[in-house]
Amino acid sequence: MVSWEKSINIKSPFELDIMREAGRINAEALYAAVDLVKPGVTTAELNEIFESVQKKYDVYSPFKNYPGPYPYPASICTSVNEELVHGIPGKRVLKEGDIISMDAGTVYQGFVGDMAVTVAVGEIDPQTKRLLEVTKQALDIAVSKMVPGNTVGDIGYAVETFVESQGFYITRTYTGHGVGRKMHEGPQVPNYGRPGKGMRLREGMTIALEPMVLGGTSRTMVMDDEWTVASADGSMTAHFEHTVAVTANGPEILTF
Repeated sequence: MVSWEKSINIKSPFELDIMREAGRINAEALYAAVDLVKPGVTTAELNEIFESVQKKYDVYSPFKNYPGPYPYPASICTSVNEELVHGIPGKRVLKEGDIISMDAGTVYQGFVGDMAVTVAVGEIDPQTKRLLEVTKQALDIAVSKMVPGNTVGDIGYAVETFVESQGFYITRTYTGHGVGRKMHEGPQVPNYGRPGKGMRLREGMTIALEPMVLGGTSRTMVMDDEWTVASADGSMTAHFEHTVAVTANGPEILTF
């Protein structure tokens, strides 16, 4: 489902400036969709508001027409409850107690900003709320490891050990990734790993870190639409993501 550009692309200061703007626009558009989330809204309406902000800036989503079993038909992914990633916006109506993960990308002057958030629809139960909190904390932990000299394994190990210590599960099928001129560049960044192993981080690397956490199992399945990935046991899932740059001054989140 995901095509990979394997090369590692180190970004110049000029290119990082462009990526900051790509990330800023992407965050503005995604949070416009977040602000619309409430019972009675359809996932298609969330996609429409996201696209309306992109249109204002004359930018576009790298998700739309992304190759797969068939070209991906929307600008964001909207994954509800047990759906982990790649949910397709449509007629589904959100209801009280749901959670929705929205994953979004923006191309600005040839560079990609990529991020995801999971939000509650009205009031949610305490265990689901805790799932969201743990997943967001896992992203914060991953970001903290984005310093020169650390490895991809350091990031994955930190995420995995934290999430599992909280009684939740990490998918081993889907990963974070480098991002820049392509939405999926090297390196792949799993949410599990061994300290000190894997590619070493260097200044100018930009990576989309994205913990994907499941409430009852690490196993997933692909739904009948051939895109949507869900937990194999129907348990709730959550997904948070930021595009982050490795700099001499520490990690810089570009999708704000």
